[in-house]
Amino acid sequence: METLDIDWQHMLLLYGLCLLPWTLLWLLGTQLSRDIGMAVVRMTLQLSLVGIYLKTLFELNDPWLNSAWIFIMLVVADFNILRRSRLKIRYFVFATLTAMGFSILLSTAYLVLLVIKPAQVYDARYIVPLAGMILGNCMQGNVIALERFFSTVRKNQDEYLTFLMLGATRWEALRPYFRQAIKAAINPTIANMATMGLVSLPGMMTGQILGGSEPWIAVKYQLAIMICIFTSSTLAMIANLALSLRIAFDDFDILNEQVLQQ
Repeated sequence: METLDIDWQHMLLLYGLCLLPWTLLWLLGTQLSRDIGMAVVRMTLQLSLVGIYLKTLFELNDPWLNSAWIFIMLVVADFNILRRSRLKIRYFVFATLTAMGFSILLSTAYLVLLVIKPAQVYDARYIVPLAGMILGNCMQGNVIALERFFSTVRKNQDEYLTFLMLGATRWEALRPYFRQAIKAAINPTIANMATMGLVSLPGMMTGQILGGSEPWIAVKYQLAIMICIFTSSTLAMIANLALSLRIAFDDFDILNEQVLQQ
């Protein structure tokens, strides 16, 4: 069974659905009309270009091209995480890239090499979509973790300094804020895992079923990707925050405000 195609006329009809929320938001005076329009245009152009590129990537199936594409995804995610976390990119770019790269490559390699085991371990049809799904979910968690951690430290700076004056080490003084940031970032993933299949059918599973896969095969792939997402997100957040401590605090354990966006 093949997935039914959507012709261009019906795609245009689909875009008409956007007019409903766009009109309501315009009537409410949210001033988001331009942002929504730009977001829809960018989404369309970016996905169209990616579709063309992925078709070529799948046909060539070259390990170097596959690796280059994953690296590009990591770099784009890196910049997006830091921008949305309100951290200055030049200070944290390599720390975040290291944390994300380690966690994503570890989980993707584990899944492809030990669980799925395709005939070609560098097969673009496996490593590129899987790495992309894991990376996309890790990105959201890292944004929450970094933003929550540094905003909490700034808000409670007097309390933090009091801990230091009472003899606590930097880690001992920062551990409560570290723990709060991790909990806030990982809770959406835990809630998603706990309700998956009851509240919603996840995207990967739905896509495979629409593509003609047996439901039970789709379920197994979804379980595999969710375990990898949970593992990667947790590792990336902890590593990212740990590496950022060396950058954001000076030799006297004081938060360096210059590394934060105002």
